[in-house]
This record gives sequence, C-alpha cells and structure tokens, in this order.
Amino acid sequence: MRSWTRIFRGKSALVTGGLGFIGSNLARTLLGAGAKVTVVDSLQPEYGGRRRNLAGLSGRLAVHIADIRDGRRMAGLVKGKDYVFNLAGQTSHWDSMEDPMTDLDINCRAQLSLLEACRRHNPEVRIVFASTRQIYGKPERLPVREGHPLRPVDVNGINKLAGESFHLLYARVHGMRASALRLTNTIGPRMRVKDGRQTFVGVWIRCLVEGRPFEVWGGDQRRDFTYVDDAVEAFLLAASRPEADGQVFNLGGPPPVSLIELAEVLVEANHGGSFVIKAYPADRKKIDIGDYYADFSLISSRLGWRPRTDLRTAVSRTLAYYRRELPHYL
Repeated sequence: MRSWTRIFRGKSALVTGGLGFIGSNLARTLLGAGAKVTVVDSLQPEYGGRRRNLAGLSGRLAVHIADIRDGRRMAGLVKGKDYVFNLAGQTSHWDSMEDPMTDLDINCRAQLSLLEACRRHNPEVRIVFASTRQIYGKPERLPVREGHPLRPVDVNGINKLAGESFHLLYARVHGMRASALRLTNTIGPRMRVKDGRQTFVGVWIRCLVEGRPFEVWGGDQRRDFTYVDDAVEAFLLAASRPEADGQVFNLGGPPPVSLIELAEVLVEANHGGSFVIKAYPADRKKIDIGDYYADFSLISSRLGWRPRTDLRTAVSRTLAYYRRELPHYL
C-alpha cells in the first residue's frame, strides 16, 4: 500500500481541470483512496476536458461545469475542502502565441481568482499547483534542477511561471499551504489525441491507432516522459506531506530518449506503424526548447517520489486504451 493511501480516506478534495487528462486520472485515484471528490472544469473544447474521462463514475463524485475565473462560484466550491489540486489552465504553447490575452486570462487571472477564494473562504486548505518544465526555457545544462534560470520561450511559459509564482507568494506571505509541481511531458490514458494542443505524443498515438504514419520534427531532441499514474502519485504526495508546503519540485521520467527513439518505441509497442522525419517547421522552431530532461532528486529525497513506469509500459498502456476508446476522443 502506498504511503499516501490512508491519508485521503474521508477527506474532501477539489480538482480543477478535473475532466482533463491528468485531473481525471487524479480524481479516479482519489476516489479509490476513499476521498470525497468534487471536480470543476470549464469544458472549453480547446483545452482537453471530456466527460468521457470520468465515465462510469456518475453518482460517486460531484462535477461542476464552471470557470475558475468566477470568484463567486469558486468561493462556494473551495469551502470545506481539505485539498485543492489546481490543474486548470491553457496548455498549448502555440495557442498562447496566437492568442496571448486568453492565455494571460486563464493562466494568470484565473489562478489569482482561485487563490483569493481559498484565502478568503478556506485559508487552511492544502493546494498543489500543476506547473510546467516550459518555464525553464532552453536549458543551459542538463539534467535541469529547480535552481536553473527561468527563461520561458513563449507566452504560455511566462504565464505559467506567473501562476506558479502566485501560489508560492500566497504560501510565503499569507501562510497558505501551497506547493507546485513542474511537470515534464506526461503521457497515458485520457490524454488529448485530437490534436497537438496538449502534447505531440497524442498526435502520434492517434496516427498509430488509425494506421497512418506520423511526423517527427527534427528527431534528435532528447526528452523525458512521465506516465500519468506516476504524476498522480506526485500530486498526492505533495498534498499529503507538510514538507511540500511552499516548495516547488521537478517531475521526470525514466532515462531520456531522443524523439526518434520514442517513435521507434511506439511503433514497436504498437506491433507496426511508420513515421516520417521532417525538418522542424521554422515558425514552431522559435519556441522549441531543444533537449530537456529533469533532475527530480529533490522530490525523491523530500517526498520519496520516483517514476515507477518505464517508457515501453507507458506507451503500451496508452495505445491499448486508445484502441478501445479513440472514437470518444475525436
């Protein structure tokens, strides 16, 4: 039994972005641990939330379709909660460059609205914020540690850095129990595969399941990948351990691989398929961070977290899920 399992039994948890990829997997795990779960999601079509992600759980949790920018609505939702897992946000790097004001509104103003609701109506709640490795920008050195300079290369990275900073500021100034996890590429069942707004791997998965070749841009870039179950465990550890309060932690995955190596693993796990290597599009290259993989020794030493799922297992489970479920995600 995992160290956090009993801690959530009978506790009340709110998951923002809870119909999305990681949020829905987190909500399912919390239910399995005996928590009382409330989910809030705007269900904006661009952002990946789907009712299908919580299929089969009707009556076991409360689902609210709402925007976390609605301070009055959020005030009612945060009251009485023991934990808030804040995963609501705009994740597309390219969309943030095309529509920076919307990204600013969702990844900055909305985060302040939620924090203010907690400060005014439930200041004792423990909050875990989903941050991103994108805030580091192009790494100066690898693996990337938490003390690495923060130089985002796109609007999304800048706004996510602000959102993270708000959480840490409220912890420091207002004494709130908030922490942040800087996520790397997360993969697994319920990820967005309709398009590349959440991750390029989703597009690759869709192509393989549909029997079409996928494109690898560049291919030499090295990345690390976290399986969603491992990411969920990190959220639960951060929420359950007081050592996490006011802290920020990197997540990571098994040893990093190049994108070509990832493509080969996917084809092998799928027992077939193909890909085409193409030059990185010039407009997208401007906001690409190149090689990235994280040093996650801090969360390992402080909270005992480590990635448990190897890459082959992660992609095999993801492919198996979409062979059954793909029509529901298009």
